[in-house]
Amino acid sequence: MADLHNTIAVVTGASRGAGKGIAIALGAQGATVYVTGRSVNEGDAALPGTVGATAAAVTQAGGRGIAVACDHADDAQVRALFERIKAEQGRVDILVNNATFLHDQLIEKGPFWKKSLDLVDILDVGLRSGYVASYYAAPLMVAQRNGLIAFTSSFGASCYMHGPAYGAQKVGVDKFAKDMAVDLRADNVAAVSIWMGMLRTDRTRRVMDSEPQKYAGFWDIAETPEFTGHVIGAIYRDPERSAKSGQVLIGAEAAQAYGITDEGRQPPSHRPMLGSPTQAHPAIVE
Repeated sequence: MADLHNTIAVVTGASRGAGKGIAIALGAQGATVYVTGRSVNEGDAALPGTVGATAAAVTQAGGRGIAVACDHADDAQVRALFERIKAEQGRVDILVNNATFLHDQLIEKGPFWKKSLDLVDILDVGLRSGYVASYYAAPLMVAQRNGLIAFTSSFGASCYMHGPAYGAQKVGVDKFAKDMAVDLRADNVAAVSIWMGMLRTDRTRRVMDSEPQKYAGFWDIAETPEFTGHVIGAIYRDPERSAKSGQVLIGAEAAQAYGITDEGRQPPSHRPMLGSPTQAHPAIVE
Protein backbone atom coordinates (compact mmCIF):
# COMPACT_ATOMS: atom_id res chain seq x y z
CA MET A 1 0.00 0.00 0.00
CA ALA A 2 1.37 3.42 -0.97
CA ASP A 3 2.23 5.87 1.79
CA LEU A 4 1.50 9.56 2.19
CA HIS A 5 4.93 11.01 1.48
CA ASN A 6 4.63 14.24 -0.55
CA THR A 7 1.08 14.60 0.81
CA ILE A 8 0.03 17.85 2.51
CA ALA A 9 -2.65 17.46 5.16
CA VAL A 10 -4.45 19.87 7.48
CA VAL A 11 -6.04 18.62 10.69
CA THR A 12 -8.10 21.21 12.55
CA GLY A 13 -8.59 21.12 16.30
CA ALA A 14 -5.55 18.91 16.80
CA SER A 15 -4.10 20.07 20.10
CA ARG A 16 -5.57 16.98 21.73
CA GLY A 17 -8.19 14.27 21.34
CA ALA A 18 -9.34 12.95 17.98
CA GLY A 19 -7.52 15.65 16.02
CA LYS A 20 -4.20 14.90 17.70
CA GLY A 21 -4.51 11.19 16.99
CA ILE A 22 -5.54 11.73 13.37
CA ALA A 23 -2.61 14.08 12.81
CA ILE A 24 -0.13 11.60 14.31
CA ALA A 25 -1.55 8.74 12.23
CA LEU A 26 -1.22 10.75 9.02
CA GLY A 27 2.33 11.62 10.05
CA ALA A 28 3.09 7.94 10.62
CA GLN A 29 2.08 7.40 6.99
CA GLY A 30 4.60 10.05 5.91
CA ALA A 31 2.41 13.13 5.46
CA THR A 32 3.30 16.72 6.16
CA VAL A 33 0.58 17.79 8.58
CA TYR A 34 -0.47 21.31 9.48
CA VAL A 35 -1.77 21.05 13.04
CA THR A 36 -4.23 23.77 14.03
CA GLY A 37 -5.79 24.76 17.32
CA ARG A 38 -5.91 27.48 19.95
CA SER A 39 -3.70 25.84 22.59
CA VAL A 40 -0.15 27.13 22.28
CA ASN A 41 0.99 26.71 25.90
CA GLU A 42 0.09 24.02 28.43
CA GLY A 43 -2.62 25.46 30.63
CA ASP A 44 -4.37 27.27 27.79
CA ALA A 45 -7.11 24.65 28.16
CA ALA A 46 -8.40 22.48 30.98
CA LEU A 47 -7.02 19.36 29.31
CA PRO A 48 -3.38 18.83 28.36
CA GLY A 49 -2.14 19.34 24.81
CA THR A 50 -0.84 22.02 22.45
CA VAL A 51 -0.47 22.41 18.71
CA GLY A 52 3.29 22.36 19.14
CA ALA A 53 3.29 19.10 21.06
CA THR A 54 1.09 17.46 18.45
CA ALA A 55 3.28 18.74 15.61
CA ALA A 56 6.35 17.31 17.37
CA ALA A 57 4.56 13.96 17.75
CA VAL A 58 3.71 13.99 14.03
CA THR A 59 7.38 14.46 13.18
CA GLN A 60 8.42 11.78 15.64
CA ALA A 61 5.93 9.40 14.02
CA GLY A 62 7.67 9.78 10.65
CA GLY A 63 5.98 12.75 9.01
CA ARG A 64 6.50 16.47 9.30
CA GLY A 65 4.39 18.38 11.77
CA ILE A 66 3.79 22.11 11.42
CA ALA A 67 1.99 23.85 14.28
CA VAL A 68 -0.28 26.79 13.47
CA ALA A 69 -2.19 28.65 16.16
CA CYS A 70 -5.64 29.18 14.68
CA ASP A 71 -8.99 30.04 16.22
CA HIS A 72 -11.53 28.44 13.89
CA ALA A 73 -14.18 30.89 15.10
CA ASP A 74 -12.25 33.60 13.25
CA ASP A 75 -12.64 33.40 9.46
CA ALA A 76 -9.68 35.71 8.89
CA GLN A 77 -7.37 33.34 10.76
CA VAL A 78 -8.63 30.41 8.70
CA ARG A 79 -8.10 32.31 5.45
CA ALA A 80 -4.57 33.20 6.59
CA LEU A 81 -3.91 29.54 7.37
CA PHE A 82 -4.64 28.42 3.83
CA GLU A 83 -2.83 31.38 2.32
CA ARG A 84 0.23 30.32 4.29
CA ILE A 85 -0.09 26.70 3.17
CA LYS A 86 -0.46 27.79 -0.45
CA ALA A 87 2.67 29.95 -0.16
CA GLU A 88 4.70 27.25 1.58
CA GLN A 89 3.47 24.11 -0.17
CA GLY A 90 1.43 25.16 -3.18
CA ARG A 91 -1.16 22.49 -2.44
CA VAL A 92 -3.46 20.82 0.07
CA ASP A 93 -4.26 17.14 -0.41
CA ILE A 94 -6.21 16.24 2.74
CA LEU A 95 -8.34 18.43 4.98
CA VAL A 96 -9.70 16.90 8.17
CA ASN A 97 -12.41 19.10 9.68
CA ASN A 98 -12.27 18.12 13.31
CA ALA A 99 -12.26 21.39 15.32
CA THR A 100 -15.30 21.27 17.60
CA PHE A 101 -16.43 23.26 20.60
CA LEU A 102 -17.17 20.83 23.43
CA HIS A 103 -18.76 22.39 26.50
CA ASP A 104 -18.09 20.79 29.90
CA GLN A 105 -21.85 20.35 30.38
CA LEU A 106 -22.18 18.41 27.13
CA ILE A 107 -22.49 14.98 28.73
CA GLU A 108 -24.53 16.05 31.74
CA LYS A 109 -28.02 14.62 31.94
CA GLY A 110 -30.97 16.93 31.60
CA PRO A 111 -32.90 18.85 28.93
CA PHE A 112 -31.14 21.40 26.78
CA TRP A 113 -32.89 24.42 28.34
CA LYS A 114 -31.47 23.58 31.77
CA LYS A 115 -27.91 23.65 30.48
CA SER A 116 -25.82 26.60 29.38
CA LEU A 117 -26.90 28.30 26.18
CA ASP A 118 -23.22 28.19 25.20
CA LEU A 119 -23.62 24.53 24.18
CA VAL A 120 -25.05 25.82 20.89
CA ASP A 121 -21.64 27.29 20.05
CA ILE A 122 -20.83 23.86 18.56
CA LEU A 123 -22.77 25.15 15.55
CA ASP A 124 -20.08 27.81 15.16
CA VAL A 125 -16.90 25.87 15.87
CA GLY A 126 -17.84 22.39 14.75
CA LEU A 127 -20.27 23.11 11.92
CA ARG A 128 -19.69 26.54 10.41
CA SER A 129 -15.94 26.23 10.94
CA GLY A 130 -15.86 23.10 8.78
CA TYR A 131 -17.61 24.95 5.98
CA VAL A 132 -15.15 27.85 6.18
CA ALA A 133 -12.05 25.63 6.17
CA SER A 134 -13.45 23.67 3.23
CA TYR A 135 -14.23 26.94 1.44
CA TYR A 136 -10.57 27.91 1.50
CA ALA A 137 -9.18 24.42 0.88
CA ALA A 138 -11.42 23.52 -2.05
CA PRO A 139 -9.92 25.94 -4.62
CA LEU A 140 -6.46 24.54 -3.96
CA MET A 141 -7.69 20.97 -4.38
CA VAL A 142 -9.70 21.80 -7.50
CA ALA A 143 -6.67 23.50 -9.08
CA GLN A 144 -4.59 20.35 -8.63
CA ARG A 145 -7.56 18.08 -9.44
CA ASN A 146 -6.94 15.98 -6.36
CA GLY A 147 -7.96 15.99 -2.74
CA LEU A 148 -10.01 14.66 0.15
CA ILE A 149 -12.15 16.63 2.61
CA ALA A 150 -13.06 14.55 5.66
CA PHE A 151 -15.38 15.46 8.51
CA THR A 152 -15.24 13.74 11.89
CA SER A 153 -18.74 12.83 12.98
CA SER A 154 -20.50 10.34 15.22
CA PHE A 155 -23.54 8.17 15.81
CA GLY A 156 -25.06 11.27 17.40
CA ALA A 157 -26.22 12.13 13.89
CA SER A 158 -28.62 9.20 14.15
CA CYS A 159 -29.55 8.65 17.80
CA TYR A 160 -30.07 11.04 20.70
CA MET A 161 -26.58 11.77 22.02
CA HIS A 162 -25.61 14.69 24.27
CA GLY A 163 -28.61 16.79 23.26
CA PRO A 164 -29.93 18.64 20.21
CA ALA A 165 -27.00 20.99 19.56
CA TYR A 166 -24.52 18.12 19.38
CA GLY A 167 -26.87 16.09 17.18
CA ALA A 168 -27.51 18.99 14.81
CA GLN A 169 -23.76 19.54 14.40
CA LYS A 170 -23.18 15.91 13.47
CA VAL A 171 -26.08 15.84 11.02
CA GLY A 172 -24.77 19.09 9.58
CA VAL A 173 -21.24 17.88 8.84
CA ASP A 174 -22.66 14.72 7.30
CA LYS A 175 -24.71 16.89 4.94
CA PHE A 176 -21.67 19.03 4.17
CA ALA A 177 -19.88 15.91 2.95
CA LYS A 178 -22.84 14.85 0.82
CA ASP A 179 -23.35 18.22 -0.85
CA MET A 180 -19.70 19.22 -1.19
CA ALA A 181 -19.15 15.92 -3.00
CA VAL A 182 -21.68 17.04 -5.63
CA ASP A 183 -19.92 20.36 -6.18
CA LEU A 184 -16.50 18.66 -6.35
CA ARG A 185 -17.49 15.61 -8.39
CA ALA A 186 -15.91 16.80 -11.66
CA ASP A 187 -12.57 17.72 -10.09
CA ASN A 188 -11.37 14.43 -8.54
CA VAL A 189 -11.88 15.82 -5.05
CA ALA A 190 -13.79 13.65 -2.59
CA ALA A 191 -15.71 14.54 0.55
CA VAL A 192 -16.67 12.05 3.27
CA SER A 193 -17.95 12.09 6.82
CA ILE A 194 -16.71 9.47 9.27
CA TRP A 195 -18.61 8.28 12.31
CA MET A 196 -16.13 7.58 15.07
CA GLY A 197 -16.85 5.39 18.07
CA MET A 198 -15.97 6.21 21.65
CA LEU A 199 -12.37 7.40 21.73
CA ARG A 200 -9.52 6.83 24.15
CA THR A 201 -8.82 10.48 24.90
CA ASP A 202 -7.98 12.45 28.04
CA ARG A 203 -11.52 13.84 28.02
CA THR A 204 -13.04 10.35 27.86
CA ARG A 205 -10.70 9.07 30.56
CA ARG A 206 -11.75 11.92 32.84
CA VAL A 207 -15.43 11.09 32.32
CA MET A 208 -14.91 7.36 32.88
CA ASP A 209 -12.87 7.93 36.02
CA SER A 210 -15.70 10.05 37.45
CA GLU A 211 -18.21 7.17 37.08
CA PRO A 212 -16.18 3.94 36.82
CA GLN A 213 -19.13 1.60 37.36
CA LYS A 214 -21.24 3.27 34.67
CA TYR A 215 -18.45 3.03 32.08
CA ALA A 216 -17.01 -0.35 33.07
CA GLY A 217 -15.67 -2.11 29.96
CA PHE A 218 -16.09 0.88 27.65
CA TRP A 219 -12.38 1.68 27.52
CA ASP A 220 -11.68 -1.81 26.21
CA ILE A 221 -13.84 -1.30 23.11
CA ALA A 222 -13.00 2.35 22.56
CA GLU A 223 -11.01 3.41 19.49
CA THR A 224 -7.64 5.10 19.72
CA PRO A 225 -7.64 8.62 18.24
CA GLU A 226 -5.08 7.41 15.67
CA PHE A 227 -7.53 4.82 14.29
CA THR A 228 -9.58 7.34 12.29
CA GLY A 229 -6.38 8.84 10.86
CA HIS A 230 -5.39 5.49 9.39
CA VAL A 231 -8.87 5.16 7.88
CA ILE A 232 -8.62 8.63 6.33
CA GLY A 233 -5.21 7.77 4.88
CA ALA A 234 -6.63 4.60 3.33
CA ILE A 235 -9.56 6.49 1.80
CA TYR A 236 -7.20 9.07 0.30
CA ARG A 237 -5.01 6.34 -1.25
CA ASP A 238 -7.97 4.30 -2.47
CA PRO A 239 -8.07 4.21 -6.30
CA GLU A 240 -11.87 4.01 -5.93
CA ARG A 241 -11.96 7.06 -3.68
CA SER A 242 -14.43 8.89 -5.91
CA ALA A 243 -16.98 6.12 -5.40
CA LYS A 244 -16.98 6.87 -1.67
CA SER A 245 -17.33 10.61 -2.11
CA GLY A 246 -20.49 11.95 -0.54
CA GLN A 247 -20.88 9.00 1.78
CA VAL A 248 -21.23 8.90 5.54
CA LEU A 249 -18.98 6.06 6.68
CA ILE A 250 -18.77 4.21 9.97
CA GLY A 251 -15.07 4.27 10.72
CA ALA A 252 -14.95 0.78 12.24
CA GLU A 253 -16.63 -0.71 9.16
CA ALA A 254 -14.38 1.16 6.72
CA ALA A 255 -11.35 -0.03 8.69
CA GLN A 256 -12.45 -3.63 8.42
CA ALA A 257 -12.92 -3.26 4.65
CA TYR A 258 -9.40 -1.82 4.34
CA GLY A 259 -7.85 -4.40 6.67
CA ILE A 260 -6.99 -1.79 9.30
CA THR A 261 -6.77 -2.82 12.95
CA ASP A 262 -6.42 -0.67 16.04
CA GLU A 263 -3.45 -1.78 18.12
CA GLY A 264 -4.10 -5.31 16.94
CA ARG A 265 -7.85 -5.34 17.62
CA GLN A 266 -10.90 -4.71 15.49
CA PRO A 267 -13.10 -2.04 17.08
CA PRO A 268 -16.79 -2.89 16.76
CA SER A 269 -19.31 -1.00 14.70
CA HIS A 270 -22.10 0.38 16.87
CA ARG A 271 -24.60 0.31 14.01
CA PRO A 272 -26.89 -2.31 15.65
CA MET A 273 -27.12 -0.32 18.88
CA LEU A 274 -26.93 3.32 17.74
CA GLY A 275 -28.23 3.40 14.18
CA SER A 276 -27.15 3.66 10.58
CA PRO A 277 -26.01 6.62 8.49
CA THR A 278 -28.51 8.16 6.10
CA GLN A 279 -26.96 8.43 2.65
CA ALA A 280 -27.76 11.16 0.16
CA HIS A 281 -30.67 10.82 -2.23
CA PRO A 282 -29.35 10.81 -5.83
CA ALA A 283 -31.55 13.72 -6.91
CA ILE A 284 -29.68 16.95 -7.62
CA VAL A 285 -31.60 20.21 -7.76
CA GLU A 286 -29.48 23.13 -9.02
